[in-house]
Amino acid sequence: MNGVLAVGPGDPGAWAILGVAGFVGGALNVVAGGGSFLTLPVLIFLGLPSTVANATNRVGVVIQSVGGVWGFHRHAVLDWRWGLWASVPCLAGAALGAWAALHVGDAAFRRILALVMVAVTLWTLVEPFKGRSRVAVRSPRSPAVFVGLLGVGLYGGFVQAGVGFLVLAVTTHAGFDLVRGNAVKVLTVLGLTLLSLLIFVSAGKVDWSMGLALGLGSLLGSLVGVRLTVAKGHGWVRGAVTVTVVLFAIKLWFP
Repeated sequence: MNGVLAVGPGDPGAWAILGVAGFVGGALNVVAGGGSFLTLPVLIFLGLPSTVANATNRVGVVIQSVGGVWGFHRHAVLDWRWGLWASVPCLAGAALGAWAALHVGDAAFRRILALVMVAVTLWTLVEPFKGRSRVAVRSPRSPAVFVGLLGVGLYGGFVQAGVGFLVLAVTTHAGFDLVRGNAVKVLTVLGLTLLSLLIFVSAGKVDWSMGLALGLGSLLGSLVGVRLTVAKGHGWVRGAVTVTVVLFAIKLWFP
């Protein structure tokens, strides 16, 4: 295996590490994004090849997204109609992205992941969440939003890590504030991640034991993330996104 520390599926230490990583990653993904920048390296560290870690990480993302969707729906901030229409181009892109990931070698994927993590983190530092006038929300079928969502799906199907930042950029451009944009983000991420996970499952690339351990922590983290997002509001979320991005940039600069 390619990881630093190979462990068995029933190893209590591995389950504890994955649970904690999942909790932190789940909260980060709901509030801002980038939780997979933490959980994906942890899976690789625990012994999974990069391509298997990329697939297994999605088990946790699907579970945390279910918790996030439920939480945002319960707080009545989820625009279901917009989110479901937005899922159409996301799903199309995710299918293509997951197919591409299955045809990339393990070493090549590791190099691509490293470049993507740096690129996405630097891109978020230019403050793509400023948004436009919120007189009306653009339809997900408008050309610019549709193309953006298609790109989000392609990226999410291939890598997943950092896709939340990209969704927030699209929803902010469409006219949502960061609270409602986060709600739509969680719904679209659920759809594209579930589809890509099924594709990886069909190829036998998922370690279910590690994925479910990660998922339990991710579920709890997502519920905390929803409460923070709704209770604190747009300004707090914007600050949280900025801090998250800066921390990831520092981590990538000083590994």
